[in-house]
Amino acid sequence: MIIRRAGFMGAAYGVLLQSALAVAQPGLPNQNTALLSEHVINLSLAEAVALGMRSNYSIRSLKLQRLRERFDLRVAQDRFNPQLKLSATHMLSRGSADRGRASEAKPSVSVLGEYGTRLELGWKQQLNASKNTGELQSEGMELTVIQPLLRGAGKDVTTAPLRLARLTGQINRLTAKASVSQTLYDIISAYHGLLKSQSQAALASKALARAVSLLEVNTLLIASGRVAEFETVQIEADIASQQLALEEAGNQLESSRLSLLKLLALDLSTSIHASGTLEVTRPEVDRTAALELAQRNQPQFLATLLQSEVASINLLVAQDQALWDLSWVAGVNQLREQGTRGGGRSWDSYTGLKLEIPIADMALRQGKVHARTQVEQQALIQQEARMDLERQVTDTVRGLSTQWRQLEISQRLTDLSRRKLAIETDKLNVGRSSNFQIISFESDLRAAEEANLNARISYLDARARRDVLLGVLLENWEISLEDF
Repeated sequence: MIIRRAGFMGAAYGVLLQSALAVAQPGLPNQNTALLSEHVINLSLAEAVALGMRSNYSIRSLKLQRLRERFDLRVAQDRFNPQLKLSATHMLSRGSADRGRASEAKPSVSVLGEYGTRLELGWKQQLNASKNTGELQSEGMELTVIQPLLRGAGKDVTTAPLRLARLTGQINRLTAKASVSQTLYDIISAYHGLLKSQSQAALASKALARAVSLLEVNTLLIASGRVAEFETVQIEADIASQQLALEEAGNQLESSRLSLLKLLALDLSTSIHASGTLEVTRPEVDRTAALELAQRNQPQFLATLLQSEVASINLLVAQDQALWDLSWVAGVNQLREQGTRGGGRSWDSYTGLKLEIPIADMALRQGKVHARTQVEQQALIQQEARMDLERQVTDTVRGLSTQWRQLEISQRLTDLSRRKLAIETDKLNVGRSSNFQIISFESDLRAAEEANLNARISYLDARARRDVLLGVLLENWEISLEDF
């Protein structure tokens, strides 16, 4: 897996990656953990993605799984290579009339052609020795050719296992892409969650600071006799409320930090700070273009199309298995014998037909029925997948536009609420407003800021989900799965 994101391999990030991975590996001294827990690591989104693609447990497990899948493909490709086999025996015999020994060595090689032709070449050496008959040595070669004429004949049938293995390899690669894309989205979403928690803590801290400032203003007004002392009760209650919100924000911040650390496979005591921003840009996605892009890149959809090809090949194989087994067989062998009673050389050849007819074998009909219905079922699944993909793309494009409009409205509401509170604070300073009004407007500002923050995070997550749906999230992050 190669990541070509600009700036990933800078010196500062290299130090971060090395130290973070040291914590993720078992068996290292505890001083590394203590060192990282004492310092806060500023982590950008790009750095989090790079670290996750290298260290995430799911990614590392997927690499091991792909090793097995690639070896399965190698086994299927070896089908048409020469297959070597060596067999040998050595036996001792003893009876009332005689005793002896017998040894045999028989190496052989067989080759399967693309049209079903099987060629077998073997050499055999034997040694038989007994007390009564003496020793007899023999050696010879045998060549056999078998050509199927019905069952197993033809290039399409013979190469079917190899084509199935290649299709399975493509499906596995698409499955791996979908898995990596989902993991990447989880990391991005967790990073956004940490950004959100940090922002919530900052907003709660600012709201608490404003409440304390209002209390200080009222203390001065009480000292000057312009406000009654009981007026501060409302402010003190608001301060307690803001302190409670700050505690909750701190708890959520810790939870978000742990979630991201788990995805990055880092020690949970590592102190990290999301240094990214919540910058957003207006979406420019056309529904038709998005649908065409998804049909070309969406892993699950492409895998469904390949499954239809797999079903067609399985039907071809099932129909072939129901045919009669008629084969042309030819061979030639040569034998040379030598022993205590003489020896000689001989050879012979043969040719003919071999026929095997299955009668009332319901298993063959069962295979054809299963394969034929699987083809029809895959056709329905493919139609449903096209419709479902179109629905998802339509919903995503529309939802992204809606969330952008909601983000604009929430930003305007936040600006107006902040301005409204500032005006009311100025009025309070000249005695033309009340604490109740200030606290009410402060609550409105907190709600607007929270709504704006939620809208930003929701929009960023929705944009990442759109890229996952279109199958372009890895390409947008310039992540190449060259080893998949």
